Amino acid sequence: MNIKLIITLLMIFVCVLLAMAFFTLLERKILGYVQLRKGPNKVALSGIPQPMADAVKLFTKELNTPMYANTLPFIFSPMLALFLALTMWIMYPYSANPIQLKWGIMLFLCISSMNVYTTLFAGWSSNSKYSLLGALRSIAQTISYEVSMALVILTPLIMMSTLSLNKFFEMGSIQFTLCLWPLLTTWVITCLAETNRTPFDLAEGESELVSGFNTEFSSGTFALIFMAEYMNIIFMGMISAALFILIPSTPFIKDVMLIIPLTAVSVLFIWARGAYPRMRYDKLMSLTWKQFLPMTLMVIMIMTMMYI
Repeated sequence: MNIKLIITLLMIFVCVLLAMAFFTLLERKILGYVQLRKGPNKVALSGIPQPMADAVKLFTKELNTPMYANTLPFIFSPMLALFLALTMWIMYPYSANPIQLKWGIMLFLCISSMNVYTTLFAGWSSNSKYSLLGALRSIAQTISYEVSMALVILTPLIMMSTLSLNKFFEMGSIQFTLCLWPLLTTWVITCLAETNRTPFDLAEGESELVSGFNTEFSSGTFALIFMAEYMNIIFMGMISAALFILIPSTPFIKDVMLIIPLTAVSVLFIWARGAYPRMRYDKLMSLTWKQFLPMTLMVIMIMTMMYI
């Protein structure tokens, strides 16, 4: 394999891991001020190295495995979750990226669909009724919202006639962006449900399932699941910025300006967690099948008549 490609991938992965670490600190700070408290502020300088302290704490604790758990999938599922979350970031469309994926959106849909298996393995292999119930909830929720997510993505794909994220930056226009803004709300809500975030965190319902599919995980394995979840959140922010928000086409300005909407969408996930209570499960499923699905199908029909 090309040495330059390996170095590029390593740089992307290191930067993503650092971004994920400090995003957790940002979330804890924002939620702290939402609840009229300070958040982490004791470690070193105003709590800034807190993610590093958390990493050391989690990865040095004893790894407990339930006596009746299926050990191999129990250990393997968090690793698979982290691997899939890192793999998606090879699509990051910065101007110097040597990896030009012609079918990038297809790869994104395939990998996001495979995340269902990590949840299934984690819940089933724990051999706990709470974990299994959380996994079943998450699988039904993820599969349902995958349909809406794929249909929403089809609209910009039809308009731009490409499956490459890089092409979106080269061909973007103000008219294109303004046409897609009404779909952005549907997309963000779908992303919240797809990543099991509040108010759609039924898979981790503490009040009824202790912690859902990750109840039996501790120390390093819990940290891997945690890292994968937050990397997926940041990636969803990047996809949202790439598909629905106008980015200037100048290479350096494009790379810098992509970070602003990416951060804004990611912070929106935190704001939703601080502002909204958890939805009821039947209302969650009704939202996608009875409202999002008919709406997105209608939009696709209109766009197909206009652009094909």
